[in-house]
Amino acid sequence: MKMVDVGGKEKTERVAVATARLRMLPATLERILQGKVEKGDVLAAARLAGVMAAKRTPDIVPLCHPIALSGVEVQLEPQKDALEIRVTVRTVDRTGVEMEALTAACASALTVYDMCKSVDRGMVMEQVQLDHKSGGRSGTWDREPAPAKKSAARPGRKAARSSGR
Repeated sequence: MKMVDVGGKEKTERVAVATARLRMLPATLERILQGKVEKGDVLAAARLAGVMAAKRTPDIVPLCHPIALSGVEVQLEPQKDALEIRVTVRTVDRTGVEMEALTAACASALTVYDMCKSVDRGMVMEQVQLDHKSGGRSGTWDREPAPAKKSAARPGRKAARSSGR
């Protein structure tokens, strides 16, 4: 194992966007939005956790370069039964900030889980993914939108139903 030598690379503006989804009971989300969680302001804590995690990524992920971040933005968007987390990380440096964005998204989701686990232990952290990166030699990369799901049933036939067993 080794840390990749980035000393010969040119400093460029780099941006990474990562997302995560924390699925929960609608009642749990309602408590968060109404500020009725015993531990305090869940959304503020999740934003702060994301920023702190982005800054400390090299302490968490082995062989990850310490990077001077120029900005970290954590957005939390309530859905019907989930909290969508979107993190944008920026720098002007010799290596990208994908790991910082992904780590921040995870830390934000984990913070919400920690603050709400007393009311909903069944929360599920899912779809942690890089959605965009720009800068550096490899340029820009964007995640392709997921294709629409097609029905498994053949034309003229009913889809089989699960018996639940």
